[in-house]
Amino acid sequence: MLALSGAKSAAASAVGGRHFLLNWPLLAVVALALSGCVPATTQVASADPADPAAKVARVGYRPTIAPYTSLRPATPAPWCDRNDAVTPQPKQDR
Repeated sequence: MLALSGAKSAAASAVGGRHFLLNWPLLAVVALALSGCVPATTQVASADPADPAAKVARVGYRPTIAPYTSLRPATPAPWCDRNDAVTPQPKQDR
């Protein structure tokens, strides 16, 4: 990727007659790499986890299928009766 961007900038400078002072993709990669070295300035939790009097957010329960309603039109019949209803009738001897 860096070789391609270098080739593009060289071609652009040859065609345009001007020189690029910064290689923008390389600068972006360096900035991204250095951003991982910056210490976090905000605290994640200000309360001591060992303090039993520390205030914490309430725990709420929200079921994942809360709006569910059954769409079954009727109670199912016993499976033996349903199976017998769809079974082919035996043929009479010829």
